[in-house]
Amino acid sequence: MIFEEKPDKNNNSGRWAERARELLEEQKNSWPLLKSNYDNLEKIITREIEFDSFNVKIQFNPERIKSSSADVNEEAVRKRKCFLCAENLPAEQNSLSFNKHFVILCNPYPIFPEHFTISKKNHTPQTIIGNFAELLDLSKSLGKYYTIFYNGPKCGASAPDHMHFQAGTKAIMPIEYEFEKMVGRLARSVISNGKIEVRFFEDHLRYIISLESRTKGELLYAFKTFINAFKKISSPHDEPLMNIIAGFQEEIWRILIFPRQKHRPDQFFKSGEKQILISPAAVDMGGLFITPRFEDFEKIKKEDIADILKQITVTKEYFEYLRKSIGGIFI
Repeated sequence: MIFEEKPDKNNNSGRWAERARELLEEQKNSWPLLKSNYDNLEKIITREIEFDSFNVKIQFNPERIKSSSADVNEEAVRKRKCFLCAENLPAEQNSLSFNKHFVILCNPYPIFPEHFTISKKNHTPQTIIGNFAELLDLSKSLGKYYTIFYNGPKCGASAPDHMHFQAGTKAIMPIEYEFEKMVGRLARSVISNGKIEVRFFEDHLRYIISLESRTKGELLYAFKTFINAFKKISSPHDEPLMNIIAGFQEEIWRILIFPRQKHRPDQFFKSGEKQILISPAAVDMGGLFITPRFEDFEKIKKEDIADILKQITVTKEYFEYLRKSIGGIFI
């Protein structure tokens, strides 16, 4: 069932967050699988690994095994039914219509206390190109309670054939509540034209670009510049590898972009004691590593985290190229 939301003439963007929360509560009462998995969140175990200027949290979450180990090669995706298409949704799953193009769905396999998948109504491939404006709209509309994130088709998206975002409870990922400290200690360069601030983080185990602005147009222009530059150093015909985390607070958007060079680390493909079943996506890049197997939760060490992130982030040379390319828009 799709619940249609009437346009808000008073531009009360918080209404969307309230309505999403109402949908989740309704689904907990009507969908036993979802309720059971949310109840199980209370049993989730987490621990922290400390680095010099930030922390990484490790979460043991066995219900995420299907997502972490999903076979996302083209043949496997082509053979299975798309689980985000309306006709293939579970009978118990309801949705909230967001504008003309997206629906908000409660994620039945949550990482966060409140977790949503926001999928396009039409079956179109996962791509941020042409959908970045929608990401900004969603982060503004749901920003009262939630952070929005995007996983590229080869960067953690378990449905690379169907365009979608996700939303989760704010300030759960370490990078959200550590950002101000990062700015003071880890941002090596800052570019500003009075309307937008762009920062480049080089000493955070993975390379990060942050965009902050009150103006949607400034963000669209900066992101277009980033995409055009990243395309030039990426595989032809494929979307450049990236994850994005987007928040909206006090009328300011904060966009965190994680440019990548690799989908899964070597540890994912090893066997026996050497295997660590982690398939990093936006949440992991945000400092919350999801381990669906308890043995991985127990054995993963500081050195493993550093090695995994080093493998999947872009090289220093590529990041420098992106920095110079984006910096050029301010000249």
